[in-house]
Amino acid sequence: MSAVTPIYAAIDLGSNSFHMWLIRNNAGSVQTLAKIKRKVRLASGLDANNQLSKEAMQRGWDCLELFAERLQDIPAEHIRIVGTAALRRALNAAEFLEKAQQILGHPVDIIPGEEEARIIYQGVAHTSGGSGRRLVVDIGGASTELIIGNQFEAKALQSLHMGCVTWLETYFADRDLSEHNFSQAIAAAKTVLEPIRQTYLDLGWDVCVGASGTVQALQEIMLAQGMNENITLEKLKRLQRQAMLYEQLEDLDIDGLTMERALVFPSGLSILIAIFESFGIASMTLAGGALREGLAYEMMESLRQDDICQRTLDSIQQRFQLDRPQADLVALVANTLLNQLQLPAERHQVIQPLLAACCAIHEIGISLGFKQASEHSAYLLHHIELPGFTLAQKQLLADVIKYSHGPIVRTISQQAIPEEDARCLLRVLRLAILMCHRRLPDAVLAYTLAADKQQSEEWLLTLPPNWRSHHPLLAADLCDEAHKQSDADMALNITP
Repeated sequence: MSAVTPIYAAIDLGSNSFHMWLIRNNAGSVQTLAKIKRKVRLASGLDANNQLSKEAMQRGWDCLELFAERLQDIPAEHIRIVGTAALRRALNAAEFLEKAQQILGHPVDIIPGEEEARIIYQGVAHTSGGSGRRLVVDIGGASTELIIGNQFEAKALQSLHMGCVTWLETYFADRDLSEHNFSQAIAAAKTVLEPIRQTYLDLGWDVCVGASGTVQALQEIMLAQGMNENITLEKLKRLQRQAMLYEQLEDLDIDGLTMERALVFPSGLSILIAIFESFGIASMTLAGGALREGLAYEMMESLRQDDICQRTLDSIQQRFQLDRPQADLVALVANTLLNQLQLPAERHQVIQPLLAACCAIHEIGISLGFKQASEHSAYLLHHIELPGFTLAQKQLLADVIKYSHGPIVRTISQQAIPEEDARCLLRVLRLAILMCHRRLPDAVLAYTLAADKQQSEEWLLTLPPNWRSHHPLLAADLCDEAHKQSDADMALNITP
């Protein structure tokens, strides 16, 4: 009988919601077993004297009764429970904690704001791709954390006393979605940010990521409305104008906004606008994780790795028993073809890492069956977690691999990269897969690929003399591919 895989539990008693995340290590990747979330709104139960109301505490205890059932079979060393801003502020937190610990059977650690920021950064670093210095923003219910770091090391940590629940109760208490309320909320947030503004600007950053429910909600709205996933100040202002079309908060009905997030959306949006304006942020993307992920990775040391995307790809190859030598061969051919196109450096930098990811996992659908393997691949990639890749990148990978065989499309519905780059990615992948059909390095023919200088999407693939007579199946497949790409207005010529 095989040993039982250890289960871990990360529990976050937040100011807005309580979360429990149950996970295990599956082939070098975190696998979610269960997620339980309840809107407790603990911060809304804080009065002017920072006393938690009995009603708010009871909401919290009722939620913990649900959590406790799932904890009883998990070893204590695999459980981490933390409380954040609302419990830090509550002067009667001891009363809540005494009963909470009786219910759970485990201690609750009320972490200082700086420690919360540190763990959030670890959650981002272990789940989000990219390189360079990051500015991480996490807007919680009663606090907002801002962190600057590089790789796994935080350079600056701040936890500020503002959040989407406290700003809701302070600046949108009348539930009026007026310009006055938005202006007051934004101005107040800027006042809170001012003491750290110059320090953070002096440190600087290369990319900005958001790790909060507010940022996740914004990205869902933008994708639902046909925008790309990059959050900009212009888009935030556009969403503010959309919100102000409704008089009252309860009437808010923005395409892509869930009812669950609607109540705290205007307050979170106001704080984010203030952050963008105070720090001159050009764009922001959604991080792959935050506090709970940071707690989990600190318990599961074996999963720590510098290259998050590569860790994800390695895990998928192991879990689905993919043919790694074939994936490496396709990647070698694909990268050679891409280099031969001599694209501008900025385009190459966009396409190359996504092409490498496609090559690594392009056969994932075969694990379900050869027939309709591409459809299976797309389904799996749309639904599994891909730490290190953004939501839009995940959708792009799924759809490129879906069309890596069979019919080709000129335009893939995606918001991750420019359309021309997505077409290039798809075309190179399809050619590389065909040219590696014998699955042996020695069987790959010598080749060169060139793009027309005037018509960059008109390609010429050159193969050795007399290759057609010695490779009739490959010749037939490549000729068919040339017709498919050309019929989709992406000319491909093969010579000799």
